[in-house]
Amino acid sequence: MRYALLFPGQGSQEVGMLGSLAAAHPVIDDTLREASAVLGRDLLDLIRNGPAEELNRTQRTQPALLAASVAVARLWDAQGLPAPSALAGHSLGEYSALVVSGAIDFADALKLVELRGELMQAAVPPGVGAMAAVIGVDDDIVEKACAAYDGEGVLEPANYNAPGQVVVAGNKAAVDWLVANAKTFGIRKVMPIPVSVPSHCSMMKGAAQQLGARLQQVTIRTPKIPVLHNLDGAARSQPDDIRTALIEQLYRPVRWVQTIQRLEADGATALLECGPGKVLATINKRIVNVAPGAIASIAIGDADGFAQGTQLFQAETQQA
Repeated sequence: MRYALLFPGQGSQEVGMLGSLAAAHPVIDDTLREASAVLGRDLLDLIRNGPAEELNRTQRTQPALLAASVAVARLWDAQGLPAPSALAGHSLGEYSALVVSGAIDFADALKLVELRGELMQAAVPPGVGAMAAVIGVDDDIVEKACAAYDGEGVLEPANYNAPGQVVVAGNKAAVDWLVANAKTFGIRKVMPIPVSVPSHCSMMKGAAQQLGARLQQVTIRTPKIPVLHNLDGAARSQPDDIRTALIEQLYRPVRWVQTIQRLEADGATALLECGPGKVLATINKRIVNVAPGAIASIAIGDADGFAQGTQLFQAETQQA
């Protein structure tokens, strides 16, 4: 079976995440304790007990999600199943994928994403930036609407998440303009997203430059498993190319649809969301054919999902 492990980004975190897996598998909490030692604070306690307000601060969320996703990947690896044919991550999740691929050390990645969160938060003062999900129209309509904005600031596509679901980002005034003028472009539904940072738009260029300076100091190796990058759904093998992709990823849109379509074209028969939540497993079903006998899309970040994932491989082994 050709399958991919996929790693979630911000929005998948919640207090108590991975609890059902941690109860039976010590590797989960062991990984979170390892991350706590690297960062010099009790990440395990924050994940288990909150408070949610602290966990949801972007500079706390990013290392917490990375550690949680790597923990699930380590548990998956311990099952002795075939290795994935590819890895990918949505936004922050790209760092988790690079850790699992062997391209970046776990400790380095934790420090990088903590800095990434701090730089993102500092790049735009509270209340200046915004994001919103545009639902139910083709990508080109969203792009035309963004291009039509002629006020101050920016309005840009940020996440191509699924057919009929594009997230836009930019100045709050620009996003408010889109909400107010949506019907002019045939857009019926625009949902503001409660975030403090307008990710994946040009407002993040300053943060990306600062992150790039830190990335130059981090050892990056050729991935042992191909990692498909957010920029274009393509894998990169050269360390400098990976650095460039991580820098540009911060201010260019996440092309998740293109990434999943690439995995489908390459023959993947299962897409396993490796981390807390089910965001990716859900939107993947809107991108690829998940009818019986086609591609399976499963979230393995809780006990039931993990069991479903392993049963998928056991069933194939029995058929063989």
